[in-house]
Amino acid sequence: MKLLSGNSNLTLAKEIADYLDIPLTKASVRRFADEEIFVEIQENVRGEDVFVVQSTAFPVNDNLMELLIIIDALKRASARRITAVLPYFGYARQDRKPGPRTPISAKLVANLVTVAGADRVLSVDLHAGQIQGFFDIPTDNLYAAPVMSADILARFSGRNLMVVSPDVGGVVRARALSKRLNNAPLAIVDKRREKPGESEVMNIIGDPAGRFCILVDDIVDSAGTLCNAAAALREAGAEDVVAYVSHGVLSGGAVARVEGSQLSELVVTDSIAAPPAVAGAEKVRQLPIAPLLAEAIKRIADESSVSSLFD
Repeated sequence: MKLLSGNSNLTLAKEIADYLDIPLTKASVRRFADEEIFVEIQENVRGEDVFVVQSTAFPVNDNLMELLIIIDALKRASARRITAVLPYFGYARQDRKPGPRTPISAKLVANLVTVAGADRVLSVDLHAGQIQGFFDIPTDNLYAAPVMSADILARFSGRNLMVVSPDVGGVVRARALSKRLNNAPLAIVDKRREKPGESEVMNIIGDPAGRFCILVDDIVDSAGTLCNAAAALREAGAEDVVAYVSHGVLSGGAVARVEGSQLSELVVTDSIAAPPAVAGAEKVRQLPIAPLLAEAIKRIADESSVSSLFD
């Protein structure tokens, strides 16, 4: 087995390698003067089972091209099997046509990864589970819920917990976390999104009064939805509000928005390398996801069950 990384999240790749007790495969991923990407695999990979770790986060297109070119280089170097390990799958929010004459970019990216030569895909908390069907190769979608629930129980087990979905679409995710928290009660924020990046809370389904509320979501980008939901929950009598999110995109002024919000804390996994603003933030914390990914990689390599990780 070989483990190789692009430049998007080298820290995570090294943590996975340390957990598996194997070195990262030596490779050069660099750019020419005109920003063309060049990849050179500096070890023999012929007949090897190779796992490529690359989150397609900001800069999304650069990291995506790195992934495709690395896969192509491995294919031409006669790797036996190539698994694209995408802790964060960019373009996942473009999984349907929101209006006429618009693309389904998630399907296009899935096609690109497949045509480049990947034999299977490993990802974490895809924005929509059906994105697995966009790939014509085996796809494993891991869940961050076990990592989150362990952290919540370690920190807040004595509190009057309530799990809150920030929108109707995230109810399944919230319910799964609720079950891991000893069937904590569930609430839903009914919001209206007039355009991307802007949302307005309309109602709260459930009674958060006196509860320690755990907002759970898959992606935090501008953080507007979470901050608005936290304000609405506080107004409805919530004792405290913290948010647990799988992927911390945190673009633009998101970190500053969280710092000035009524959220006590925003916890994200390290599926995406933290932007510089996170270093000085008091309310943003990262959870390590390397052990989960490393266990899944080990099981794929050993041809054993991945789903048993979540039993």
